[in-house]
Amino acid sequence: MHISDILMYGHLTVQRTVETFPAAEVGTAGACGYWSVKDLVAHLGSYELVLVDILDGFINPGSPTPHLEAFIRPDYNFNDEQVNQRQGMTFAEVYAEYQAAHAQVRDLAAQIPADLWQQSGALPWYGAAYDLEDFIVYTYYGHKREHCGQIATFSDQFKGRPQ
Repeated sequence: MHISDILMYGHLTVQRTVETFPAAEVGTAGACGYWSVKDLVAHLGSYELVLVDILDGFINPGSPTPHLEAFIRPDYNFNDEQVNQRQGMTFAEVYAEYQAAHAQVRDLAAQIPADLWQQSGALPWYGAAYDLEDFIVYTYYGHKREHCGQIATFSDQFKGRPQ
């Protein structure tokens, strides 16, 4: 498996999906439950920030990991709380945050030694049988594909409307 390709293709899926969605409708609820496309991008951006913390922790052990700590905290509703924290941001700001975090992910991923990607148990809170590569495929690539499918389906209702 080539982790750089997995990261790239997941990101390209988000870019293509978001950039073809009707701009006037990014704040319309219903893309995923009560979330809008803006909310979904905020959600994906918050996940990218978690991955920044994870990867940076391998490169700089002991570095602060506030996003990861929130993500794994059992008494914290990470998804809704992270989206709520970005309610005051514009769609452009939320998308820029996602893009910047993804750029950090790509830079950090390039610094991770090849053998670490397939080291079972590298993320003890995720499960002893899983490795970092598994986590990226399931929690990032699959997650992006799932939400982009929801966005694409949601966009169907706006076809034929003036922009």
